[in-house]
Amino acid sequence: MPNGQWYPPEWPDRIRALAMGELTPATPRRAATVLLLRDGTDGPSVHMLRRRASMAFAGGAYAYPGGGVDPRDEHPVRWAGPSLESWAARLGVAGTEEAQAIVCAAVRETYEEAGVLLAGETADSVVGDTTGESWEKDRAALVARELSFADLLDRRGLVLRSDLLGAWARWITPEFEPRRYDTWFFVAALPAGQRTRNASSEADRTVWIRPAEATAGYDRGELTMMPPTVSTLRVLTPFGSAAEALAAAGDQDLTPVLAQARLEGDELILSWPGHEEFTKHIPSGGSADADSGADAGPGADAGPGEASGPASGPASSERGGAR
Repeated sequence: MPNGQWYPPEWPDRIRALAMGELTPATPRRAATVLLLRDGTDGPSVHMLRRRASMAFAGGAYAYPGGGVDPRDEHPVRWAGPSLESWAARLGVAGTEEAQAIVCAAVRETYEEAGVLLAGETADSVVGDTTGESWEKDRAALVARELSFADLLDRRGLVLRSDLLGAWARWITPEFEPRRYDTWFFVAALPAGQRTRNASSEADRTVWIRPAEATAGYDRGELTMMPPTVSTLRVLTPFGSAAEALAAAGDQDLTPVLAQARLEGDELILSWPGHEEFTKHIPSGGSADADSGADAGPGADAGPGEASGPASGPASSERGGAR
């Protein structure tokens, strides 16, 4: 039975062009995304959003809140938690400014798209409610890039709680994709007193769903997802609580995963090293075989998860990310 692996119809032609040396890969843009967790009676659930079918990148696919790094994410911010030097080492980047930008993007995008803010007045506190009118004005200003995240923290006297995040994985969009992202995946627990909402103009639905439920829906072809999303969900499945997952974050491998496309005779083979389940075999002049994963429709439903509908407000530009 075909699963829900996201696979755009234009990929075979682009893969062939890359394999034949006719396509110049785009430079990946730095991005960050967060697997936001909350505990329930049956273990932790993860907050996911469904991208609008009209989106050029991964339309109809389920993903996590996240997006590209804003250059202003490198501006000095009020900081709490592990040092920038330790974050640079963990994330595998050369400098502290880049490390801060990636962590800052993860926290900022989670606030922009889910209304959840991993920040507090002190290094051991977290804001409790971010749903008021003044909060919404600040969030909208962030989305419109009228306000930097550093300015938001300064205005409200808050520090970014980097200790509430755990780096989980790193995936790079395949070289044949016109929009490419070098994306760091993080895990975080939903702070007490805060609640998620669909604050993203790029999503038509959000859901809290257990990782095992989400991957089962993907395996049945009911939920469309990209390989990084499925892979991170599978790794999360054994953990009994959000705290357990956060404690295990330091042991996760952050070696970048980059898809490879090669020609073998008349067949193209698309693979993600270390993730054999996503391998696709593409015959000459054809599309990927059904056994290796066909698209689920963009209207796939999350089933038993707790969902919310589309956000209102002005549309924002698509920020993408390998989510």
